[in-house]
Amino acid sequence: MKSAIPALLLAASLTGCATSWVVDSDVKSFSSIGAVAPGATYRFDRLPSQQADGARQESLEAMAGAALDQVGLRRDDAKARYTAQIGARVTAGLSPWADPWLYNGRRWYGGGWYGGPVFAPPANPWYEREVSIVLREAATNRVVYETRARNDGPYTSSAAILPVMFQAALQGFPNPPQGERRVNIELQTGQQAKK
Repeated sequence: MKSAIPALLLAASLTGCATSWVVDSDVKSFSSIGAVAPGATYRFDRLPSQQADGARQESLEAMAGAALDQVGLRRDDAKARYTAQIGARVTAGLSPWADPWLYNGRRWYGGGWYGGPVFAPPANPWYEREVSIVLREAATNRVVYETRARNDGPYTSSAAILPVMFQAALQGFPNPPQGERRVNIELQTGQQAKK
């Protein structure tokens, strides 16, 4: 086990030098939308809880809007054929590779050699993220497309990762493959998530 630690540290340090980085998302989609006319229109539909934090929701809508544009939908609040309800969740926790004897969920301070203190480095955080998009026909309020994407990892920059997850969630739109699938999207260095 001790010999594996230097190898993991080396691998972690090398990932910071890479010219690209892959965001891997587990995606599950359900569709009854059929064919979608090019340039079909949508508007965002906010839940009351989303209306309470307008700035955060606008940021998420910009991320999801870019992904919706890529699949041929166009935002038109006045003449929308579809409504789009989006969601995003980011949860921070303890890395699955953190040493439970060393961290136990918190920093450990103890007496070191020669009577000096030993400071353990903080545990590496681990982030679990999920995004979702639900499209409804504006005229009937019938759900015609539902999709979710999940990702986890050590990277802190949700601003870089969430837009890519919305893209992954819409891969295959309007007729995505059935069942859960892994979608990998590569980010270039300029977009790379910070560790």
